[in-house]
Amino acid sequence: MVEMKTKRPLLLILLILLAVAPAATGQAPLTDLGSGQYLGFPGGLFGLGSNEPPDDHAAAGGAFAVLVRPLDSAGHPSFAGRIVMISIGMSNTTQEFCAQNSRGPCDPWSFVGQANADPEVNHSTLLLVNGAAGGQAADAWDSPSERNYDRIRDQNLAAAGVTEAQVQVAWVKVANRSPAVSLPSPNADAYRLVGQLGDIVRSLKVRYPNLRLVYVSSRIYAGYATSSLNPEPYAYESAFAVKWLIGAQIEQMRSSTIDPRAGDLDYNSGLAPFVTWGAYLWANGTSPRSDGLVWLRSDFASDGTHPAQPGRAKVGSLLLQFFKTEPTARGWFLDRGGLRRRAVRK
Repeated sequence: MVEMKTKRPLLLILLILLAVAPAATGQAPLTDLGSGQYLGFPGGLFGLGSNEPPDDHAAAGGAFAVLVRPLDSAGHPSFAGRIVMISIGMSNTTQEFCAQNSRGPCDPWSFVGQANADPEVNHSTLLLVNGAAGGQAADAWDSPSERNYDRIRDQNLAAAGVTEAQVQVAWVKVANRSPAVSLPSPNADAYRLVGQLGDIVRSLKVRYPNLRLVYVSSRIYAGYATSSLNPEPYAYESAFAVKWLIGAQIEQMRSSTIDPRAGDLDYNSGLAPFVTWGAYLWANGTSPRSDGLVWLRSDFASDGTHPAQPGRAKVGSLLLQFFKTEPTARGWFLDRGGLRRRAVRK
């Protein structure tokens, strides 16, 4: 009897620890996986296990980046115009980019909040507008006639005093509700997401004719999820959908071969914008990835899926660092004059 009484508290402690521990995926972040594989699929953000874009894709991105300039309300170049960057996506996207309320004001710990407080960011012509909204999964963005685009035009852009013609950059982060089939099944949600992302970037080009650059991010860690809304391994596997979308555009521009899932992504024809990676946000819970990123239970709300304030701040910081260092973004995201002035003062 004494032995049983001793074991019960130990068993209770073990159960508590298991309840709060993250659900392990056993997977490495794509950025760390390199030439390794996940279920036969190679790692890296781009082909051959690399995290750097191939030279031809990088050159194309640079050419489009040069075209990003202040535009007036009709979409004509103007020194008094604006460069508008919008966000597209779901609840996590709006929380991380700006705030729970898609129309703001943006929280200081969000990406926009942090960017607004950063003296190196272009505050003279760049305007960051949150278009993402709660509950707006991938299928709410895959046609130019979706109501979300009218909402952004009539509410978010109008409130900021700009038009669809001034939108030149977009950050896209989308997912599906309650995915149920994982890789390597041919019916996996990751494959479905590739097709939806292709439809989304084409829809964006219809609504925003001067759109030059689209940066796509996959989901943050979901090993703490307490519901079927979007748990692991679907958050992890969403990165493969992004990788395959970008790879489809790279291959089409090389060989004219249209990917059957992603569809036509020809940016020379004006059918699609240039598409590349945004910040890669996944890390395997408390296991640090190579740059030290971890996801703690305290980074998440009670459902383990949506980020709490610390998690939103973490994504905001990752996005800010990404756009400050990304070669296709530095020219329009940073205050070049201000950087030169500060360099001279030093």
